[in-house]
Amino acid sequence: MTAGKFEVYEDKAGKFRFRLKAGNGEVVAVGEAYESKAAAIKGTEAVQRAATGASVVEV
Repeated sequence: MTAGKFEVYEDKAGKFRFRLKAGNGEVVAVGEAYESKAAAIKGTEAVQRAATGASVVEV
C-alpha cells in the first residue's frame, strides 16, 4: 500500500492550498486558502500534528 501525500498548489485566485491524497490517489482532505506556499506547507504540518493520536468523535 502506498502512503498518502500532501499536494501544495496555487489555485486560480493566486492563493496556495493543499490537499491530502490517499495512497490510491483519492482526495481525502482539502485545506483552506493561504497567502503563501510556505503558509500552506505549515498548514500541512499542523494537520499532521493534530492527526497524531486523534480520536473519532460522533457529534
